[in-house]
Amino acid sequence: MKEKKVEERAAAPSGEKPAPAKTEKPEKQPEAPKKAEEKLKEPEQPKRRGRPPKADKDKAAAPKPKAPAQKPENAVKKEPEKKTAPTVHAAPAPKEPEKPNDAPRRGKEQIVYIKLNELHAFKNHPFEVRDDEEMRAMVSSVKDKGVTQPAIVRPREDGGYEIVSGHRRQKASELAGYADMPCIVRNLTDDEAITQMVEDNLNQREEILPSERAKALKMQLEAIKHQGSRTSGQIDPKDAGKRSNEIVAERNKMAVKQVQRYIRLNELVPDLMKLMDEKKLGFTTAVELSYIGKKNQSYIAVAIDSQQSSPSQAQAKRMRELDEKKLLNGDVIDGIMMEDKKEVDKVILTGAELSKYFGKETTPREMKDQIIKLLDDWKGQQKEHEKPEKKNEQEK
Repeated sequence: MKEKKVEERAAAPSGEKPAPAKTEKPEKQPEAPKKAEEKLKEPEQPKRRGRPPKADKDKAAAPKPKAPAQKPENAVKKEPEKKTAPTVHAAPAPKEPEKPNDAPRRGKEQIVYIKLNELHAFKNHPFEVRDDEEMRAMVSSVKDKGVTQPAIVRPREDGGYEIVSGHRRQKASELAGYADMPCIVRNLTDDEAITQMVEDNLNQREEILPSERAKALKMQLEAIKHQGSRTSGQIDPKDAGKRSNEIVAERNKMAVKQVQRYIRLNELVPDLMKLMDEKKLGFTTAVELSYIGKKNQSYIAVAIDSQQSSPSQAQAKRMRELDEKKLLNGDVIDGIMMEDKKEVDKVILTGAELSKYFGKETTPREMKDQIIKLLDDWKGQQKEHEKPEKKNEQEK
């Protein structure tokens, strides 16, 4: 080798530097397949917990350089959009509220027991709670079975509850020694409470005074009028298009004319109203007297009390006509009452009095025929008793 190098140096011309020897670039060696397989077979190193080595830490900390965003070659410049008036879209229709799975119903109302001292009477309640035979029977029933029909009440702003229906049941529970009673609580408006109070009492009470019925029907009529003037939605659909007095008549199973007459009785002075409740003044006569001025009504009440007789319907009509002409006063009233004393007194039997002796199915005509027959029999018996007395007188 040394000799070969010497020869090469000698062959080189003098004064020229020898050319450097060419070194061939080594080719990359393909990796042995065995090593690749070994790499696949090598198990993965478990992840190291704790702080990473410093080298790894530096790598992790060094942020990667972001590549500059390249604009696409075929990018087209967008022209600026022209501003136009915004389009107005119609508001979406509101969604219908979802119906509850189990809506509250009257049949599912909860019965709660409320203390009697938390229950208060209905404001301006037209029905009186009387301590009569009917009340004593109710007290006996409550002692044996309790209150079987819950009262209807509504919350009061001042606390406690207002009774809509159940005043007699509350009194009976108190007399029976109970501290509470079953109730159903309802959130009712004033108008709703009045209409329900009237309907329940008129349908449940056995004996109702004319003055009570008159006040109750008037309250119900005013409540229905108020509901109708406020919104038609408060009125039952089946009552749409009907007059208020027609609705009252249908709900209470009465004729419209009869409802009007009862409501008219509210124009009577208290003394005449009391005489009517005591059955000392007829219903139709009282209606006629209700059209007379209050002052003359008071004179009539005094005349009835002093003479122990009430005017007939014809007398009441005459007094009404004179009052309209401004010709009626106390002296005229006394004169009319005294004048008719010369006539044969009339005996009036009310339906309540006759119902004790006749069934409900008996007509007025049948009642009259039966009464006359009984009077004829009684008169015949009286004649038979008189005959022996006459014979004894003749013998003497």
